[in-house]
Amino acid sequence: MAERVVDLGWLRIFLEVGRSGSLSAAASALGLTQPAVSYQIRRIEEQMGVPLFRRQHRGVQLSPEGRRLFEIVEKAVGGVDTLVRSFRVEAARPSVRLRTDYAFSALWLIPRMHAFRLLHPEVDIQIVATQRLDRGAPEGGDIAVFFGARDEFGPGATLLLPEKVVPICTRGFAERHGPFIDPSQLARATLIHLDSEMSSPWFDWESYLGTFGIARDSYAGHGDLRFNTYSLVVQAALGEQGVALGWMGLVDSLLTARTLVTAGPMLEAPERGYWLLPPAAPSPHAERLAQWLLAEAAIARPQSPTSP
Repeated sequence: MAERVVDLGWLRIFLEVGRSGSLSAAASALGLTQPAVSYQIRRIEEQMGVPLFRRQHRGVQLSPEGRRLFEIVEKAVGGVDTLVRSFRVEAARPSVRLRTDYAFSALWLIPRMHAFRLLHPEVDIQIVATQRLDRGAPEGGDIAVFFGARDEFGPGATLLLPEKVVPICTRGFAERHGPFIDPSQLARATLIHLDSEMSSPWFDWESYLGTFGIARDSYAGHGDLRFNTYSLVVQAALGEQGVALGWMGLVDSLLTARTLVTAGPMLEAPERGYWLLPPAAPSPHAERLAQWLLAEAAIARPQSPTSP
């Protein structure tokens, strides 16, 4: 089947006549009649005021002016055709869109995406990271990874990372402001908070300390820090600004490398965490990505963190 070309009007007609040296051959290549091609060439010559072809007994030959124009048109049309082919190749490639939040995308997903690309180089992945997630079913062939409790999602959702949190800080901060032998000592330290627009759907410092019967006024001269994205919380902990709550699955590599250490006991909420939502419509490529996410989560299932 002949490749569908973009209509470039007189440019393509002129180019075909110049290449073939024949009005009839150009008409056949473009699916036009010979009189229609002849008429277009006459119009072009009238508009430019110079003859572009020399009529011969058998066919036509470019005039000097026509040759100069031909060189420009050949490059222009060739460039457009090459660009259009690349557009069509890109449009034909399978693509999957994954919606999630900043923390999961930056700390868990991005460091692992090269592995999926090696397995499926033919699939393009679009990661849409936002703090304002629509918790409804993903559209079309999209998949999503949302944080929440089991009852917030339908039966098709699969728990990817159960919520497990542990206080984290640098070894240097622990040595200067610790030791943090029991949670009550954390109440006297500078704490790094992750703010939420609504009631926190995850462990925060109030609920963490409250589990151990510890009440603390976070504004009572402790100089706490507050951020609206978890990546900034982690950066502040790395900068030795205080103690943060570390979500296992997101800070594992930092604990393994001893860049951060734990500063208290771990708490778990097995019915809460990051959930994988399948696409609303069947999509083999989305299914491949979903299965890969589940496999990676199983491989990287958080182990007991390292203490200072």
